[in-house]
Amino acid sequence: MASLKNIKTKILSYKKTGTVTHAMEAVSAVKMRKAQERALGTRTYAASALTVLERLSKTIDLSKHPLLNVREGKLCIIVITSDKGLAGALNSGVIKRAEEQIRTSGYAIENVVIVAIGRRGAEYFASRGYDVRIRRDNLGDDVLENDIHIVVSAVLGFHAAGEISTCVVAYTNFVSTFEQEPVVRQLVPITEEVIASMVKGIRPAKGKYAPQVEAVKHTNISYTIEPSADAVFAILLPRLLSIAVFHATLESKASEHSARMVAMKSATDKAKDMTKSLTRIFNKVRQAAITREVSEITSGMEAMK
Repeated sequence: MASLKNIKTKILSYKKTGTVTHAMEAVSAVKMRKAQERALGTRTYAASALTVLERLSKTIDLSKHPLLNVREGKLCIIVITSDKGLAGALNSGVIKRAEEQIRTSGYAIENVVIVAIGRRGAEYFASRGYDVRIRRDNLGDDVLENDIHIVVSAVLGFHAAGEISTCVVAYTNFVSTFEQEPVVRQLVPITEEVIASMVKGIRPAKGKYAPQVEAVKHTNISYTIEPSADAVFAILLPRLLSIAVFHATLESKASEHSARMVAMKSATDKAKDMTKSLTRIFNKVRQAAITREVSEITSGMEAMK
C-alpha cells in the first residue's frame, strides 16, 4: 500500500505541475503575439533608418568621424538576455555566442566591458570576473527607444573617452515561433559592410516584412548637409545605433516569449505523459495487490476446509 500511496502522490504532483505549466504557456502565448507584432512591425523602421546611413556613407567622406575609425582599446559587448528563466536554451545560446566572440577577438577578461540588458546575462558574466559596467534589469515588454538610447549613450561615452575600441551586440534574432537564432552584430566601428549586414539581418528574404521593391542604387546621389556633416552626424550616428540596439531588444523579447511558450508546452506534454505512465503503473500495482489478496483469501478458505 505504501508503494501505491507514493505512486498516487507522484501522479498528483505531475498533474499540478502540468496545470502550472499550461497556465504559463497560455500567458506566454499572449505575450508572444504582442512581442512578435511589435518586433516585426519595427523591422521596416529600423532597416530604413540604417539605410539612411548606408546611403550617406557612399557619398560623404566619413573617415574622420571617431565612430568609423579603428583604434586601440577594450572590447564592449552589449548582451541582451531575459530576466527570467524557463525559456529553454534562449539565454545560454546568447551567452555562448558572446563568449565565442571574445575568444575569436583575442581579448582577455580584463579587456572586455560587458553591458548587460537582462538579469541572466549580467549574473553570468559578473560571476566569472567580467567588468559588468552597465546593468539594466526588469525591462518590460513595453520597453521604449529612449531607455535603450540612455544605455547606448553611455557606451558611446566609453568610446569617446578612448576606453573601448569595438562594440558589438549579442542577442536572439526572432526567426519564427519555433526558431530563434543567437547572433552577434558589430556596432562600432561603423563600416559600410556592418550597415549592410544589419539591414540584411533585419529584413527577411520573403514574407510580409520583406522588401516590396528591389533596392535602388544610391551611389550617384549627392547630398548637401547643413549646417555641417560633423554636426549632423554627431546627432545622427548615436541615434541610428540606438535604433539598432532597440530593434535587437525587441527581437529578443519576441524570441523570449516564443521560446518560453514552446518550453512550457513541452513541459505540459511531458507532465501529461508521465501522469499517464504512472497511472498505468498504479493500476498494475493495485491489480496485483487485489489479486494477491484474493489469492490469500482463497488459500485461507481452502485451508479451513
